[in-house]
Amino acid sequence: MIERYPRIRFYWEVEGERHPCIRESLSICFYMRRPHLEVAPAVMRALETYRRAIAPQALSWYPNREGDWQELNEDGWELSRRKMSHPLGAHLWLRSAPQLITNYEFRYHGLALEASSCAVAFWLPTEYLEDRGPEQVKKLALELGSELPFNSGHAGLSFYFIEDMPGVSDPLRSLCLRYPGMDMPAMERLPMRLGTRLKGVSWLTFLGSSVLDSLEGAAGLRARLKFPGIQVEELSSGRAAVALGEWPEAGDVEHGHTLPAYRELARVLEPWLYQAPRSPWSGFTDEDALKWERRFL
Repeated sequence: MIERYPRIRFYWEVEGERHPCIRESLSICFYMRRPHLEVAPAVMRALETYRRAIAPQALSWYPNREGDWQELNEDGWELSRRKMSHPLGAHLWLRSAPQLITNYEFRYHGLALEASSCAVAFWLPTEYLEDRGPEQVKKLALELGSELPFNSGHAGLSFYFIEDMPGVSDPLRSLCLRYPGMDMPAMERLPMRLGTRLKGVSWLTFLGSSVLDSLEGAAGLRARLKFPGIQVEELSSGRAAVALGEWPEAGDVEHGHTLPAYRELARVLEPWLYQAPRSPWSGFTDEDALKWERRFL
């Protein structure tokens, strides 16, 4: 256990070989309720910002048309660019290794429908946080957000796993409730339903103008938050980012670490928090999902 979060490593055994299938990680996610072609150029700019921060060669694999992982050469980049220019939407997935889970990963789900939200996620290993420090991670998250026309977003600790992988839910069920500061990604199903609502609160919570206007702006939100160390940073286009402390923290309810700053922010934002109509994770019941979504309330 690191002081602020646990080391989590679970393995899946296939034909006598052990493959990592769950680990602790960092995710930076944004949701944009705009058509795919409108956000695609901004997403590609954000991808370049991410690549510069992690070293361009860190993303070196992509799935081909058949879903098999291939080394990312110029042909792979051309395929990726063609995908992003498709008028009906795009799904782009780049990684640093072809295993079940890896260190660095970029994922984008974009749809042409006005009512849907395009979603993008940037993954970092916790070793990046330990080597570079939390200020560098925060700076990267803010830089990525500045490129994107987001309605909401979040950055912080997260469980890293393949969402629809059989059996992965068994250890996650207890882990996600024990460590409330760790996010559960839902890139496969969330964008169709989220709209302008908030997936939840995290170490960094990004708020769009629709939510912030209802709170009377950044100043109104700041006045509602009393816990020491919470920072509300105004961004462009009437948006804001809320930082809950210097470092991201997992919490640990078994040891009484319930993350009071996260709870206070969740209470303030409760009217805008999203609740899934059904569980977005394989192996989780709807009751499981609701309990996790409301863990700070």
